[in-house]
Amino acid sequence: MQRTISISISRLFISLVLLVATGGTMAQDSLKTSVPDSLKLFQGVSVGYDLVGAGMLMFSDYGHHELFVRANLKDKYFPVVEIGLGKATHDDDVTGIHYDTSAPYFRLGCDFNLMRKKHSDHKVFAGVRYAFTSFKANISCQDFLDPVWKTPVSYNIADESCSQHWAELLVGIDTKVYGPVHLGWTARYRQRLAHNDGDAGKVWYVPGFGVSDNSQLTATFNISLQLDRSLWKRRSN
Repeated sequence: MQRTISISISRLFISLVLLVATGGTMAQDSLKTSVPDSLKLFQGVSVGYDLVGAGMLMFSDYGHHELFVRANLKDKYFPVVEIGLGKATHDDDVTGIHYDTSAPYFRLGCDFNLMRKKHSDHKVFAGVRYAFTSFKANISCQDFLDPVWKTPVSYNIADESCSQHWAELLVGIDTKVYGPVHLGWTARYRQRLAHNDGDAGKVWYVPGFGVSDNSQLTATFNISLQLDRSLWKRRSN
């Protein structure tokens, strides 16, 4: 399953690069004259939910619920806050070690519209994120026999305080489906900046970051509601 996800993410990266190149060329051909941008700074806000994390919670040992709020500045810059709750309950078939955690996390960053034609309902963007989580890990296993003293030994770590800082680079697309409803993909590269695993050694899962031994590539699939200035004007009239 992990191999299939990695292949899908790689294909997504290639598709996004091709889309950026094609979209930029088409927009440049259609834009014959340079028109001054008279838009107001604030153009609206989007609220969305990541469907990938919810699906992982249903079909694997870990996943998350994640919401984002993204502001629209002149259809060019999109400051964004992502807040989620990451969960994991995992039993290792080989070692018999049980691991569980549940904790919130947040990301703060900005997306940048890459399209030449900025004011379209369809956008290709690149972005950056700073992320942080503080969580408690529980690690335990069944009693095993000490090879020297031949007595049963237990291993249990409860509520071990851990934390992690990391950064993300991403590319993505966002497209209008109907009215204010939008769908979008992001493909992300994650890099850990600092971490504290306490006495747990190496934790199996970090909320918001994922499984420690997995690839640094990940993806999201978002459904969002875009509330822009034109919608507010129609309501006020």
